[in-house]
Amino acid sequence: MQHRIVIISTVILFCIGLSGLQAQTVKDIEGNVYKTIIIGKQVWMAVNLKTTKYNDGKKIPLVTNNTEWTDLSTPEYCWYNNDIANKEVYGALYNWYTVNTNKLCPKGWHVPTDAEWATLTIYLGGEGVAGGKLKETGTTHWKKPNTGATKSSGFTARAGGGRHEDGKFYDLGSKGYWWSSTEEGEANAWCFELQYAIRSINRLGSRKPSGLSIRCLKN
Repeated sequence: MQHRIVIISTVILFCIGLSGLQAQTVKDIEGNVYKTIIIGKQVWMAVNLKTTKYNDGKKIPLVTNNTEWTDLSTPEYCWYNNDIANKEVYGALYNWYTVNTNKLCPKGWHVPTDAEWATLTIYLGGEGVAGGKLKETGTTHWKKPNTGATKSSGFTARAGGGRHEDGKFYDLGSKGYWWSSTEEGEANAWCFELQYAIRSINRLGSRKPSGLSIRCLKN
């Protein structure tokens, strides 16, 4: 009888543990639904942000013209190649001034700091291998060979490219870039890069007017 009680207790505890890892969702102010994933002690969105409004309901300026994008040092967003068909696949590209409003993610969520990205990287084994665990597998949204991609973390990163401060788009299919909320001096902020040909994650300083992807982290 004692052995049976132990076995039943173990099964109950196992099931409780699994329930904490079941897929959850969060909505932004526009009603876009995002799957979430637990990685270590952090809860991340499992797809890129695609809202066109701040969490207070105000519209984020959409800028398509290259010259306007270059000249602005105010919040703005776009879709890759100014094609809204990229919204569902890759999310939006935001400049860092949008990040700095602290109103971009749904309430209760935020753009992760440089240190919070580092926590994720360390949990996944360090810079040399974490990228592979973050990337979506296959070559639908990554160029061949998509080295080291396992999707084991559930992060499901895609190569959504970016937009230079001069307004030109680049790297769709080969690289993905994600902002942190942490500045690197007056002109730059820290971001994180994944590439199709390597399994590492790279920490870079990017110019604040650049358009990069966003993953939100739960408070």
